[in-house]
Amino acid sequence: MDKQTLKHRIDVAAGRAPADLRIANCRVIDVYNRTAFPADVLIAGAYIAGFGAPGFPAARQTFDAKGAYLAPGLIDAHVHIESSHLSPAEFSRLVVPCGTTTVIADPHEICNVCGLDGFDYMLSASEGIALQVFLQVPSCVPCAPFEHAGAVLDAPEIARRIGSDRVLGLGELMNFVGVCAGDDGILDKLMVVEGCGKVVDGHSPGLSGTLLDAYAASGVRNDHECATPRELVERVRRGMYVMLRQGTVCHDVLNLLPGVNADNDRFCLFCTDDRQPASLIRDGHIDNNIRLAVGAGLDPFTALRMATVNVAECYGLRDRGAVAPGKRADLMLFEDPNALYAREVWIGGRHVASKGRYLADDPHVEPVGVRGRMNVRDFSEKRLALPLASDRVRTIRLAPASVVTGDGRATVRRDAGGNWVRDDQDIVKIAVVERHRGTGNVGLGLLEGYGLRNGAVAISIAHDSHNIIVAGDNDRDMALAVKRLVEIGGGLAVAQDGAVLGSLVHEIAGLMTDRPGDYVASRIDKLCKLAWDRLGVHREIDPFMALCFMALPVIPMLKITDTGLFDVNAFKNVPVEAGTTDLSRCDKSVVRF
Repeated sequence: MDKQTLKHRIDVAAGRAPADLRIANCRVIDVYNRTAFPADVLIAGAYIAGFGAPGFPAARQTFDAKGAYLAPGLIDAHVHIESSHLSPAEFSRLVVPCGTTTVIADPHEICNVCGLDGFDYMLSASEGIALQVFLQVPSCVPCAPFEHAGAVLDAPEIARRIGSDRVLGLGELMNFVGVCAGDDGILDKLMVVEGCGKVVDGHSPGLSGTLLDAYAASGVRNDHECATPRELVERVRRGMYVMLRQGTVCHDVLNLLPGVNADNDRFCLFCTDDRQPASLIRDGHIDNNIRLAVGAGLDPFTALRMATVNVAECYGLRDRGAVAPGKRADLMLFEDPNALYAREVWIGGRHVASKGRYLADDPHVEPVGVRGRMNVRDFSEKRLALPLASDRVRTIRLAPASVVTGDGRATVRRDAGGNWVRDDQDIVKIAVVERHRGTGNVGLGLLEGYGLRNGAVAISIAHDSHNIIVAGDNDRDMALAVKRLVEIGGGLAVAQDGAVLGSLVHEIAGLMTDRPGDYVASRIDKLCKLAWDRLGVHREIDPFMALCFMALPVIPMLKITDTGLFDVNAFKNVPVEAGTTDLSRCDKSVVRF
């Protein structure tokens, strides 16, 4: 900001110069005092100047709020834009009309595929859009040493990007085991952040007691993986902010709300983490978190504080989060705090949404350097055979609406060659096909509780290394679905009876597409219906989102990567056969050339 801009703002606040915009006749939400007061809001350039008084000069433009409430724009404390399947510009088009004006995005997904090329794409693709996008440099690429991602980001790579003005710090430290153990490589990353005084995001599901002390002592500022009110209180006690997450799969707002009270609500934030386009279109964004919390009894002003100034304070964004002089004019207008739906939205004083319609004209950024990214070597149907030395096996037990999985046990059927074959149980094969380095790895396991029969579902979005993940009851359809994804450069596919029933291309790193959000939502909906209606996937399970998290080896208990079945609690690969203590047998769940 130059001196003349500052002088103009002060002159508008004092009534010596006309405001660029006057939002008149509104009830201003005061997030500091948890109240509302009648006022006109004067805007000078991109910032709020003041509230005006009788006799002030007429503004260059006036908007009559007609008694509606004016609040600071909502802030998503933690989101992976890639998980919306959409480019940053298209993501902006869906969330800004919901009242969201700022997001803290962790491009962990695309960086696991493309490294710093992916980070730079997210920076450039979000530079000129209406939505204010700040990034965290991913801390765990790859997220665990037992799989193959498309890149490795160590301390030197993090140091190359951490200094950007739009980078707020280090992305979620998912390797909490390594943090608590004082792993040397993690300490190097933390020292990079320590040197520039930025924020470290947390990720510590189930961590408690002295291990939580050790995690917090590393400098972690927040956590979005709390599951219970007790965990929320434990983290606040250690000076950490806690995010109440409401994504497409993880629904934590109502679970955590009993832990929020008048003494700790200043340390509570809202986030979405991962949300699909259909959820954004149907339910909204952070406004949905607010409606859920208020509907369950949370004071509306407290909910708005959690969605605005609390996030700003957590991340050191001193220029936003409140309707107050000197703050950015990131604002939303709505009728009822008890049923919050944005009517009008301004970002930096610019009117960007009205009655659900996006008004901004964002530039298109070509995804140079991040297209495709399919390096699958010598894959064939025979690579999916799962030989078993025993009919007693471990299963990844799926839980609806959760990314936490169980470590199941079952007795299964084998053919004459000792290979697993489908029986009447709700157990199917699951495979991860490495797509980045041409290793030829195919990790194999068994998934329980998915419901699929006669077919296969595949997706190239598999947190966090984003290899191809496929589930099915026969090798032919599984191989066909995988091959379709390789052909189109990534995306989603459903196969049955030797034919691909449908697919959706994700040309940006196999994770996102530039296509409009409503088209993507409609297409995913059709593919989900195929999986439910034709393949029998349980209707309470999102066929694709559920698979996305089966390869995440940092959330308990049992997961699958391209190196095989993985026990998160033991933090090591384990064999598919149950009761086997010889870990060399684990090679039976990993097929290599």
